[in-house]
Amino acid sequence: MTRGKFDPGFEHLPSVLPIFPLTGVLLLPRGQLPLNIFEPRFLAMTADALKTDRLIGMIQPQDGTGDAGDPPIYRTGCAGRMTAFSETDDGRYLITLTGVARFDIARELPRDRLYRRVVPEWQPYRGDLEESIAVIDRTRLLTALKPFFQRHRIAAEWPAVEATPDQRLVTTIAMACPFAPSEKQALLEARDAAERARLLTALVEMAAHGAADTGDTARH
Repeated sequence: MTRGKFDPGFEHLPSVLPIFPLTGVLLLPRGQLPLNIFEPRFLAMTADALKTDRLIGMIQPQDGTGDAGDPPIYRTGCAGRMTAFSETDDGRYLITLTGVARFDIARELPRDRLYRRVVPEWQPYRGDLEESIAVIDRTRLLTALKPFFQRHRIAAEWPAVEATPDQRLVTTIAMACPFAPSEKQALLEARDAAERARLLTALVEMAAHGAADTGDTARH
């Protein structure tokens, strides 16, 4: 894959990363996540990131702990680079994060700012920086998607869905669909794109047939 002018190479990934814990929100490499930033701690985080490498780590609180305060968090998240940014008249930031690479938390730093920071371990996910070709059962996935979308009242332009390349299709569906937080974490932690595609297909099939309750309470 051709790296863009602003994309960090592996050797340029930071040794310290601000994190944004948010339940039910999934960011994957090369996925795009719009966020509405309004809490003081995350306004400060965004302002500081804009002064440096523009990287923010999205990570979920552990199941049932909620977003308030400093909840315990999963070990694995995904760093995104701010690729769009605007300010609102009422003091909010509207940003878009584009997923760069996943990370494991080696340790969390003592709190000296309004927001949390961690020392990330990038090495296990070095391959995230290169776009791989995932072998997916596209027919099976698309067949399950139609009843899934109907069940969750999701409007879709099927010609656009059917024309979307495999990996982008998997990334977009995994990020956008209303899976439970634990299911989104499993999608994030999938070993590679092919494993993520298989897991996504299974989740969609179960939900489409009512075998699982995949509602979540994600908020942006």
